Amino acid sequence: MHNKRFAFGIALLVLSTGGCGLAAAAGPERNVLVPAEPTMIDFVDPAAVSGLSTETVTEGHAFHGSRYVHITYPSLAGAPALATALREQAQRQLRDFRTRTGDEISASRPELNVEWQLAAASPDAVGVRLRTGEFTGARWENSTRTLWYDPRSGRTTGSTGLLAGDDARRRLATLVKEQLKDRGAQVERDAVTADGDQFDSMAFNRAGDLVVEFDDCQLTPCRLGRLAVAVPAGRAAPLLSELGHRAQQATLDGTAHSGRATSAAPRSADTPGDRQDSPQNDTPGTSQNDTPSDTPGTSQNDTPGGIQNDTPDDTPESPQNDTPGGPFAAPPRSPAAVSNRAGTVNCAATKCVALTFDDGPGPHTAELLDILKRENARATFFVVGANAAAQPELLRRMSDEGHLVGNHSWSHTDLSKPGTAKIADSLERTRDAVAAVIGQAPTLVRPPYGAVSGMLRNVARDQGFPLVTWDVDAFDQQGGATQDIVDRSVRGAHPGAIILLHDIHRDSVAAVPEILKRLRGKGYTFVTVPELYGPAGMQAGRLYRSGSEPSRKQPLT
Repeated sequence: MHNKRFAFGIALLVLSTGGCGLAAAAGPERNVLVPAEPTMIDFVDPAAVSGLSTETVTEGHAFHGSRYVHITYPSLAGAPALATALREQAQRQLRDFRTRTGDEISASRPELNVEWQLAAASPDAVGVRLRTGEFTGARWENSTRTLWYDPRSGRTTGSTGLLAGDDARRRLATLVKEQLKDRGAQVERDAVTADGDQFDSMAFNRAGDLVVEFDDCQLTPCRLGRLAVAVPAGRAAPLLSELGHRAQQATLDGTAHSGRATSAAPRSADTPGDRQDSPQNDTPGTSQNDTPSDTPGTSQNDTPGGIQNDTPDDTPESPQNDTPGGPFAAPPRSPAAVSNRAGTVNCAATKCVALTFDDGPGPHTAELLDILKRENARATFFVVGANAAAQPELLRRMSDEGHLVGNHSWSHTDLSKPGTAKIADSLERTRDAVAAVIGQAPTLVRPPYGAVSGMLRNVARDQGFPLVTWDVDAFDQQGGATQDIVDRSVRGAHPGAIILLHDIHRDSVAAVPEILKRLRGKGYTFVTVPELYGPAGMQAGRLYRSGSEPSRKQPLT
């Protein structure tokens, strides 16, 4: 569902069937689980799902384009209909957003950010929850949509596919209205109807209750945020379709969290624990309170109605710790991430260039790693935390094969917009997720879209993160002709160059062999970003665009 009103603040209002008032969401700690909240959904750890990869649609950066777009969704082996439905949903959202925002460049660029979570992943039912955040110049607006895939029939449906037809939908509307009856004038109970798309985000909690989610501002004042109702399992059961019954049963017997979304056996998770939700940081693996994004886990004050007042900015609220892979307990005092081959090249005496890849891991990252290994070339990967946590085996390969893993935020929202708490949370969550897998904490940060603010630089300085952008752009953010990507990369290269590429696109990965060949022919050696700066190193809070630029002379903010 997509409500046209903007959300004010970052509140969470949860209405349960058994309580008499408003229940505030989880507290400020990211790894705190909140038991017995019926509207909380336990999401599946995507790292345990065999054959899972992530697809990404992206658009714009600080030096190009009129809007920022980052949409991710899962791709499951053996579920082509689900992949098609999710791709079509992403394309619809992007077309609609382009139409509404136009092409005029503004100081505060419109932003669309879509993340995902697995509400279930079993041979009986797969549920994918999409969490959308939109910023159009005033504040963030958040909405959810959950699609369901039936592995038995191979078909994908919206959430109403969990219900047994129109009559069941009408009866569900009546149940929801009854539960809202005594909740006060803030809830527009009469606005609940069986028509339209009000029931487009539904899933089951571990008790088998049907959790019905409404968008920000849809039934309540925007300042109250998310509204959800849990219909008890026994009352929901008579309303369910065959798929709905299977999905409900899978949550009750635990198979919904088995990771066996298709006939393939689940892969072992590389990250510990089951974590409760968290910009959007609502990625799979946990329970939630949500939000798209890098508007990381906001602390929620115990104010009446569950209103969160932790920051003045209206960035998408961060679902509480619903990151994939559970609570990322990074090894204590994780050493800074470095290439295991760092120091083997002296860039003061050698023509060095740094290939950098953003937004992964993705479906083509393994192929790229194969190419780099074969060609004995190293690169720096700026990973999106949610993607990295879902595909830990690719992180391990990056580290083991001599590359450097950097931090590209948790969910790729523009970090130049929010306050310090949200910026810090996004960077910390990604750092901890990576460290939990490779045993080293990434210290380099590439800001999403290359957008930098004084506040971001201050947070980076305090947390020990140098900031890295680029001075050669392959303009492959949306893919493109392979030869054009090669030509732009080679034409712009110079000693100390930092080249921007994206491993989420097949065309970009296909361009790498020729980029390596042609630059090697010009005498270049491929190193990780810190090696460009030699013994002088890189300083926290500084912005680095090129190894040939006097970045160390920049003043701190």
